[in-house]
Amino acid sequence: MAVINRIAGFAEEMKAWRRHIHMNPELARDCHETAAFVVERLTEFGITEISTGWAESGVVAVIEGQGEGPTIGLRADMDALPMEEITGLDYASKVPGKMHACGHDGHTAMLLGAAKYLAETRNFAGRAVLLFQPDEEGGGGGQVMVQEGVMEKYAIDEIYGIHNAPWLDANLIATAPGPLMAAVDSFAIDIQGQGGHGAMPHDSVDPVVAAVGMVQAIQTIVSRNNDAQKRLVVSVTKIDTGTAFNIVPDTAFICGTVRSFDPEVRDMVEQRMREIVAGQATSFGVEARLTYDRGYPATVNDPGRAAFAAEVARDVVGEAQVDDTAKPMMAGEDFSYMLEARPGAYAFVGNGLESAMVHHPKYDFNDEIASVGASFLARLVEKAAPV
Repeated sequence: MAVINRIAGFAEEMKAWRRHIHMNPELARDCHETAAFVVERLTEFGITEISTGWAESGVVAVIEGQGEGPTIGLRADMDALPMEEITGLDYASKVPGKMHACGHDGHTAMLLGAAKYLAETRNFAGRAVLLFQPDEEGGGGGQVMVQEGVMEKYAIDEIYGIHNAPWLDANLIATAPGPLMAAVDSFAIDIQGQGGHGAMPHDSVDPVVAAVGMVQAIQTIVSRNNDAQKRLVVSVTKIDTGTAFNIVPDTAFICGTVRSFDPEVRDMVEQRMREIVAGQATSFGVEARLTYDRGYPATVNDPGRAAFAAEVARDVVGEAQVDDTAKPMMAGEDFSYMLEARPGAYAFVGNGLESAMVHHPKYDFNDEIASVGASFLARLVEKAAPV
């Protein structure tokens, strides 16, 4: 089997849906206009069981199949990013400072395409539950929907999601069993010293030197505290201090991110960072406060469902276009909360190597891959719950 002919037949509709969403980006949980657009399309497809307001603006729709069977969840994210688009496209963002730079417009269009097909054919048993989720970009809308009871309300048995991938050839589908994307933590360190004249540092308590010491010591967590066989990234991404060349400042600020897969590694990093900050503060005579925030957990595919997703992908794009041993990425994804709640799998579909990277102001979702993504999502339901 290949791309579903019926889905390929309304590729232009998916393109139009996607570009409408692209022109009207919304951030975080304020995806109300996007949600209204989704509901309007779902209603046109003849879907009657639709609920709104999940994580403030999320949409959940149910398509009944033929007879008894499992409930298969399919998820797409809807939110954009707070950045200025510079693509120059005729369908570029109309909203200053907001842009669909991660392809969530395409994810939503693909799930709408799968919804239209599934609602027309209903060639499956049980139910398909479609989750259109806001606030993936840092706010954890997926976690909120889980906490609000979406899995229990709809008795979802397994859950699947898909993300475009500019680092893969167009239409190549990649997944893997186990960890696929990293846990995402952040840290911030506030350092309080005592300012003074740069010519008389002995009369001050210099937070700059303390900040430098902390940054250098933090880098040893990966090189000296972590098992080299376990993936870990610790990145200091900002140091903010001082106002002039001849002034020792009162304060300094450091922040950064930690990416990992192993819960024990995650615990170790936080513990070592607290020890380092406290020790360096004492060493340099400053006061320091560490704020360490646990963000998205690792996105971990159920091995059996990942193998199933790869099998479905082969049906859609062929053996040569499927990678079922994708290397884990250090980026994060809040679909992880849904995979903690129910077994399932996450996969990537190539956006084409000529594409700008996600989160880049020149990025654009490749409309040519929408039929593949929608077919993949629809076939997941049909093969998981055959009539």
